Amino acid sequence: MKPGASVVDLAAAFEASPNPYLLLTPDLRIAEVNHAYVEVTGARREEILGRPLFTTFDAGPGEDAPENVRQVRASLEKARDTRQRDHLAVVRYAMPRKLSDGQEVFEERIWSATHTPVLNAEGDVVLLLQHTMDITDLSPAIRTDEPTTALDALIGGSVLRRAQSVQEDNRRLESERNRLVEMFMQAPGFVAILTGRNHCFQMHNDAYSQLIGHRDIAGKSIRDALPELVGQGYHEFLDTVFETGEPYEGRESLAKLQRTPGGPLETLYLNFIYQPIRDEADAVVGIFVQGHDVTANVLATQRQKLMIDELNHRVKNTLATVQSIAIQTARSHVDPATFAATFQSRILALSHTHDLLTRTHWEGADLRAILEHETEAFGPTRINLNGPATALPPATALSLGMIFHELATNAAKYGALSTPDGRVLIDWSLADQRDRKLKLVWREIGGPKVTRPDRRGFGSRLIERNIRHDLAGEIDLVYASDGLIAELTVPLDRTPAP
Repeated sequence: MKPGASVVDLAAAFEASPNPYLLLTPDLRIAEVNHAYVEVTGARREEILGRPLFTTFDAGPGEDAPENVRQVRASLEKARDTRQRDHLAVVRYAMPRKLSDGQEVFEERIWSATHTPVLNAEGDVVLLLQHTMDITDLSPAIRTDEPTTALDALIGGSVLRRAQSVQEDNRRLESERNRLVEMFMQAPGFVAILTGRNHCFQMHNDAYSQLIGHRDIAGKSIRDALPELVGQGYHEFLDTVFETGEPYEGRESLAKLQRTPGGPLETLYLNFIYQPIRDEADAVVGIFVQGHDVTANVLATQRQKLMIDELNHRVKNTLATVQSIAIQTARSHVDPATFAATFQSRILALSHTHDLLTRTHWEGADLRAILEHETEAFGPTRINLNGPATALPPATALSLGMIFHELATNAAKYGALSTPDGRVLIDWSLADQRDRKLKLVWREIGGPKVTRPDRRGFGSRLIERNIRHDLAGEIDLVYASDGLIAELTVPLDRTPAP
């Protein structure tokens, strides 16, 4: 047979079929009709080809006409969009008929229709085939101009009622299914339906798609769709649920997912449940996946715990510092009045550094701000600050704040700031940017002659303890004849002592 012969034969068979057939384009325009369709509708082929179906046949002016048109349109669109055959067991649809005097009236008819998509080699819908059957004769109530026998009424009416009942049930089920699917797709948590032993994705909602980076996973097994989950336990959980029929629930489970093409694995925390899906024989045929991304909550809880732990650590350290200040101050001040004044000034210095740190949410404090506060009582003309902007870690800021307070207090009592013309020069710099070290020189000039003290007071001991123990740094106190020189070196990128 020649290639063209089969086309001719099909066209001839289409035209000669006693069943009414209509071919539509995907936008529901009439592409072709056969002779039987022309006969049953009374239409002229040349007048209807190329016209929109529902303009050509609009179901008349009756009250039910819009609903009848909607049912037929919905069935055609469903067949087109799903690429699956769709049936209308019973549908009322009035057709125009001309009377002997030439007047056109609409005649109530009852039809049964099947709509079949015609696909090309690429699987695209190119035509829709409508096969209709006029079943008006099965409804005695419609055939008002013909005598009705009891048998006709019993059999015909019963058959039609059963067909209508089945179609209404199917329509109701379809409506309920569509509502469930819509709820499924709009669920705030992620949802997916996996089918078969390989856990192939049959359906998933937008939240699930967002969770996995909007990958194309439809029809794929979970091992192919999400290969990065290998070794994380999730595939094994699914296998166990399918085999045992027992659900599995995960709480704040860590998962590493690739959420951008070629991107790194991102750490997420998930609450989820794997629920087995059973068929009518109670056999497991799939798994329902439902859950929520709780990463933000888990990280917030971890941050809160870290903050509480850090707060406990700081409170303990602060209390220990206050206790040490109180004990050492009491040892060097027999008089309660002088003890109270000295102790209060030291606690205020500690408090001020705490204020600076609180303003930055305990992320650090600026070196210049600490120095300015501890020396502001002497005025800017007597204090010369020279150095780059330097952010200090919280522990370092607290210790240096106490050290600068002691140096300023000693300078005011015994050093350069105890005379009208004395000054303090403070220079600092940062060395080794890969492992930063602060180098600072406190130099007093213009004050009384300085000599090394016979014994070390609390201030000296506090300075040396903070530098060497708390900050793992070094300090050199030089008692030069023209004023004290304190040279200190402190590492800035180290873990603070507990």
